[in-house]
Amino acid sequence: MKPIVDYLTSARRTLDLEIKALQGLAEHLDSSFERACERVLSCTGRVVVTGMGKSGHIANKLAATLASTGTPAFFVHPGEASHGDMGMITEDDVVIALSNSGEVAEVVTLIPLIKRLGAGLIAMTGNADSTLGRAADAHIYCGVEQEACPLNLAPTSSTTAALVMGDALSIALLEARGFTADDFAFSHPGGSLGRKLLLKIGDIMHRDEAMPAVSPDTLLRDALLEMSHKGLGMTTIISSEGDLLGVFTDGDLRRTLDRGIDILTTPIRTVMHSGAKTMHSEQLAAQALFEMEERKITSLVIVDDARPVGVIHMHDILRAGVA
Repeated sequence: MKPIVDYLTSARRTLDLEIKALQGLAEHLDSSFERACERVLSCTGRVVVTGMGKSGHIANKLAATLASTGTPAFFVHPGEASHGDMGMITEDDVVIALSNSGEVAEVVTLIPLIKRLGAGLIAMTGNADSTLGRAADAHIYCGVEQEACPLNLAPTSSTTAALVMGDALSIALLEARGFTADDFAFSHPGGSLGRKLLLKIGDIMHRDEAMPAVSPDTLLRDALLEMSHKGLGMTTIISSEGDLLGVFTDGDLRRTLDRGIDILTTPIRTVMHSGAKTMHSEQLAAQALFEMEERKITSLVIVDDARPVGVIHMHDILRAGVA
C-alpha cells in the first residue's frame, strides 16, 4: 500500500531545507573565493568545468553561465577526460571541479594530470579537507547540513548550493570584467535581448527601390499607386535635390477624401504633411519601435546626412523579433 503523502507539506519542507542551505553559504565565503575569482581573471586560456553525476549537470550549467557572461568556458565530462578529452585542456586553462564529497573517483583521477599539465585548479566541494579540496589552488565551499531528500541521500540541497555558488562566481567575474548589456547581447544574438540591443534600423529598413517615394508634383492618384505597390501604407515626398519634403499616409488619404479633394487632379504637395518624424539607420530598431508606439504611428522615414535613405514599418520590427 502506498503511503499517504501531504504533497504541499512535503514541498514546503523541501523549500525550507534548500533555503536554509543557501543562507548558510554566505557564512563560508572567504578569501578562497576571492582567490578563485583572481585565478579565473588571470587565466589566459579557457575555464574548463567538470563534475560527475548530478554535479556534472550543475557543472555544465556553470560553464554555460560563465561563457554567456564574459568568461570563456566549456564543460568536460570527467569520464571522457580519462579517455581522450584531457587533450581539450591546456596549461593556460583553469579547471573548476565540482564534487560534493570531493572524493568522486572520476574527478580525483584527473588531479595529477591537471597538476602535471600546469593548469589551474579550483574546487567546489562540501569538504575542504577532501582530496579535491586539498589539491586545489582555491576551494569554494558548497556544503550543506542536510539534503532535502528525507533519506538524506539524493543530491538536492547540495546541488542547489553548488548551482547558486556557481552563479555567485559568474556574477562576481561579470562585474570584475565590467561586462555590459551590449556584451551580453553579443553572446545572445538569437535571443530577444540580443535583437533589442544589436539590431539596427539599417538592417531591416526598406531602401532604394523598396522605399516609397514620389516627387512633389506627382498627382495624388499616382502617389496612391506608389503606396499600394510598396505596401507600407505611406510614401515619402522627395525634392529633385533629394531632400525630404514630407510624407503622405493612409490616414492622410482618409482625411483628404473627407474633404472631397479630387485625387485625379491634385498634386501630392498640396495634401502632404511636412515635419515627419525621422531617425538614423545606425539607431537601434528597438528605439524606432518605441518612437512609433509613443507617437501612435506605424512607420518612420530614415535619414542619413539629412537625406532620406529608407523607411521602416512597425511590422518589420515585429517580424524581426524586437518586441
